[in-house]
Amino acid sequence: MIIAIADAINLIFRAYTILIFARVIFSWIRVDPYHPTWGPILRFVYQATEPIMQPIRNILPNMGGLDFTPLIVLIGLDLLRGVIVNLLYGMA
Repeated sequence: MIIAIADAINLIFRAYTILIFARVIFSWIRVDPYHPTWGPILRFVYQATEPIMQPIRNILPNMGGLDFTPLIVLIGLDLLRGVIVNLLYGMA
C-alpha cells in the first residue's frame, strides 16, 4: 500500500514537472491564449503552475528579462519528490 502511494506521489510530481516544461516552451513560442485549440491548454498550464511559480518569482531579484523561476521550482520539486518518495519507500 505504501509503495503504491509513493508511486502515485512520484507520478504527480513528474506530471507537474511536465507542466512546468510546457510553460517554458509556451513562453518561447507565441501562442494565442484565445486560440480554440491551444488557448485552453495554455490557460490550464499557466493556472496549474502559477501558484508555485509566483512566490518564487517574488523572492528572486530582477535578472533583466531572464526568469530563473522554472529552474528553481524544478530543482525544489525534484528535491521534495526525492525526500518524500524515499521516506515512503523506506517505510515499506
